Amino acid sequence: MTSSTPAPLPTPSSSGTPSAQASLTERRKAATRMEIARAAAGLFAARGLKATRAEDIAQAAGIAPRTFYRYFASKEEAVAPLYAAGAQRWAEAVREAPPELTPPEALEHAVRQTLTPGVGISSASWEWVRTLIRLASASPALAKVWAEVCHASEGALGEVLRERAARTAAGLDNVAEPPGSATLSGSDKSAGFAGFAGSAGSAASAGSAASAGSAGSAGPDSSAGSADSTHLAEPTPRQRFVAAVAGAAVRVAVESWSTTDSPPHGPGGPAELALRNLEAVRGMEWRETA
Repeated sequence: MTSSTPAPLPTPSSSGTPSAQASLTERRKAATRMEIARAAAGLFAARGLKATRAEDIAQAAGIAPRTFYRYFASKEEAVAPLYAAGAQRWAEAVREAPPELTPPEALEHAVRQTLTPGVGISSASWEWVRTLIRLASASPALAKVWAEVCHASEGALGEVLRERAARTAAGLDNVAEPPGSATLSGSDKSAGFAGFAGSAGSAASAGSAASAGSAGSAGPDSSAGSADSTHLAEPTPRQRFVAAVAGAAVRVAVESWSTTDSPPHGPGGPAELALRNLEAVRGMEWRETA
């Protein structure tokens, strides 16, 4: 949530393949959406939500009003990419957590990686987060955008938890979950958890994994195909539930912090609040019930 512009986009390869061109187009669209989102957030913070028009946002972003409406249906929706950025960053942090971590440990690991100032985002960016969450609490239209992003992030996290479980079941991580560690509990290991707003990589990665699984399962004797085919499954009810609980733990932590003037670091910061919220559900069962 900084005011800086996105990094320059790479130029298309000399092959000029349709897929390369499509990828470049999507990156350009994503960069434009984020530029509009930053312009909207800056105006909301400076003028207030009511005093800001979609035309003002378009002007600040250097685009025509008609271009603005090609990307967003309303001025409130314009900040959705900023809301979504942290949630997506969190899901990616869970996906990339060390494979030897149990699911609860991976969640906590991701919290520390994405909610700790200077590790996930800067302290200055956290002030943008505070402003946007406060605006959402005062605007039903903006609150709706925030709620939709949070709901979508639960789905992304459930998909990530399914992927980690599938890799473990297939023996791809070469680690076994230690006995008695299958509850949503902390451990003596340093771990981490998750975030509030990032990139659209979660859904894309899940889609790529599903495609790889489909292509790899050419025959019943193909071990690679058998392992990859697990990516075609949906998250289980338990995985969905854990994703919802973990998502609520982070969401409530960020929302609670935003109502205060506490700095984003320390015992009153989002990371510590989220970890405390997770402690409250450490006793829940992780494994699927019969």
